[in-house]
Amino acid sequence: MPKGVPNKRYTAEFKKQVIETMRQEGLSYSETSRRFEINSHRRVQDWERIYLTEGPEGFTIERRGHGSTDRPKKLPKEVEEDLLAEVQRLRAENEYLKNLQALVLKDERRQRRKRR
Repeated sequence: MPKGVPNKRYTAEFKKQVIETMRQEGLSYSETSRRFEINSHRRVQDWERIYLTEGPEGFTIERRGHGSTDRPKKLPKEVEEDLLAEVQRLRAENEYLKNLQALVLKDERRQRRKRR
């Protein structure tokens, strides 16, 4: 690419149209990139990955530059709910096991005292 020519920017609507057309018509990445005059089939491949994992809303997220390391990634709502439910279940299980261990130790102490 010649110096001073900026990278081409595509709108979220255009990306959505490209991927949906590709999937409906069964086009390959190369065919799609030629049809829509996109420089690289890899770009179409990346767009499809985003579309499949995040849906069309994923195209509105700015992805240029280095990602921030201090900001946690947002999880889908159902995944977050599943993880919270699992944490609650594991906490309850932990509490149960602590109580069980305390009862077992108490019983062992009682049996030792009886032996003496």
